[in-house]
Amino acid sequence: MSGRRFVIFLFSLAILAVFNAFSLWSIYLLYADGNFGLMVTMVVLTLLIDIIALNPKGYPYRYMIPAMILLFILTLYPMYYTFRTAFTNYGTGHLFTRQQSIQKLLSDYFYIPESPEEFEFSIYIELDNYNPTDRFITLLTSRNNGSLFAAPRPQAISRDAEGNITHATAKMFEVSGDSFSIGSVNYTLSRSPDDRILTIRADSGERFIYFYSPQDSSTRPNASFYFSEIRGIWLRNAEFTNSEGNQVRLFPNSLYTTFATTERKYALRAETTFSAGRAVQETVVYNRQSGRTLLEEGGFFYDIDANGNEFIVEGYISDVGFWNFVRMFQDPKIRGPFFQVFGWTFTWAGLSVLFSFVIGLALAITLNDQRLKGKKIYRTLLIIPWAVPAFISALVWRNGFFNETYGVLNRFIVQGLFGMEPIKWLNDAFWAKVSVLIVNTWLGFPYMMTVSLGALQSIPEEFYEASSIDGATKFQRFRKITFPLLMVTIAPLLVGSFAFNFNNFTGIYLVTQGGPAIVGASTPAGATDILISYTFKLAFEGRGQDFGFASAISIIIFIIVAGFSWINFKLSGSFEEVSR
Repeated sequence: MSGRRFVIFLFSLAILAVFNAFSLWSIYLLYADGNFGLMVTMVVLTLLIDIIALNPKGYPYRYMIPAMILLFILTLYPMYYTFRTAFTNYGTGHLFTRQQSIQKLLSDYFYIPESPEEFEFSIYIELDNYNPTDRFITLLTSRNNGSLFAAPRPQAISRDAEGNITHATAKMFEVSGDSFSIGSVNYTLSRSPDDRILTIRADSGERFIYFYSPQDSSTRPNASFYFSEIRGIWLRNAEFTNSEGNQVRLFPNSLYTTFATTERKYALRAETTFSAGRAVQETVVYNRQSGRTLLEEGGFFYDIDANGNEFIVEGYISDVGFWNFVRMFQDPKIRGPFFQVFGWTFTWAGLSVLFSFVIGLALAITLNDQRLKGKKIYRTLLIIPWAVPAFISALVWRNGFFNETYGVLNRFIVQGLFGMEPIKWLNDAFWAKVSVLIVNTWLGFPYMMTVSLGALQSIPEEFYEASSIDGATKFQRFRKITFPLLMVTIAPLLVGSFAFNFNNFTGIYLVTQGGPAIVGASTPAGATDILISYTFKLAFEGRGQDFGFASAISIIIFIIVAGFSWINFKLSGSFEEVSR
């Protein structure tokens, strides 16, 4: 092996080692997250790439490795995730796993006992160039016995999607002889002649000054900073723990002007049940206040109030089998709108292809006429709708032409020319469908004109000369020669155009956003929604997200589009080319 090849070999091994390290890390994360199916796929992909890279017989396949990686990232993973989600109830109210929901029940829910110990509190903050900061210490004074405790700024345990702290904790340290210690740092209180605590000094150099107390009216000028930067961020969901292990929180009964001891509302316990004559022990969540065990059904935990009524406390992601598919047929509030959307999707795609093809073919025949002068100018002008970005054209049509009050069509034609009532282009179901078809035809006919023009110019002129000698009329020449030969080239493109419009989210969403809404629908379905825009609304709009149902519809779209692709391949003869 030459020196150059040896260097290349070492470089390849280094790249393979980095790839394997990344794969092992991904496999571990997938295992920890419970994505076992995807984990197995990742293992197989990694082993396959290693074998191809290390085995000399796999040399021709090495050039396929980048494609395999991209196939996995861009195709296999989204497909796996969509299929997996379609068989779950993942959505609003079911965003966490069962284990995460139990953890929330154990940590986020609490209740005030009958005789809680209350604490008055004062906030001491550190200054930075005479400006208050959010570095603070809370001093708590027991109303029962006057004992004094100090708590550092709590540490954030969990945050929501927007970064807000949802749970923060800190320990309370008893103040003895005007001093206390937090870890290895000692703090000393400094008092005024009238025995008020003015500052807290740390032996490490920090100095915290008296800033705010709900019980001290002289600190009200500092209330805005306290509410926005201290309570609003750090204390709202803070939980201090005293030396006895009790949780201390802001007390709602005093309008959050004091702290009070609280109790965890839910806890775990083991219960023994009998199934098929056998004793089965299982761990359940129960309400510590009422002693009742929480019920689990349909991916929800239900608690029971004093009147015996069940209410939802937490939801979690659970497998629902084919329920998301069954809902499309069983639930009348979903079935009706869904099949309206389903039918309109086919109508929209079919009419879009028909109108754009008919107009494009007519213009192509006109431009193909040898007697026409200025073809380049006409061709350039007719290409403009295709050249302008689709979203600009769609917004111009929506706001400039279809606006009910100021739109060109209503103002100058419908009202100005014919004196009729303005048409509700975007707010009436029928006219909204007409609007989106007009816009899509405008955007689509230049493409059809271009491909038709190319196909027309490929038809040998001898065919027309022979038909003229036989006395064929223009219509007969079109029907017997032009159209059949045109279809040989155009038919696969028409199928492809149908598949494209089947998922033409932009054409719908930029013009009508799927509206107007279908009356009585329990899902965010609109009269001009097609399946892909309906899926988008289910997943990201409306009163709540339903990712499971949206994924189920995505699978149906996938099957339909895959069917169109298969037809397209058959028409274009792609499979025959591959089999040769």
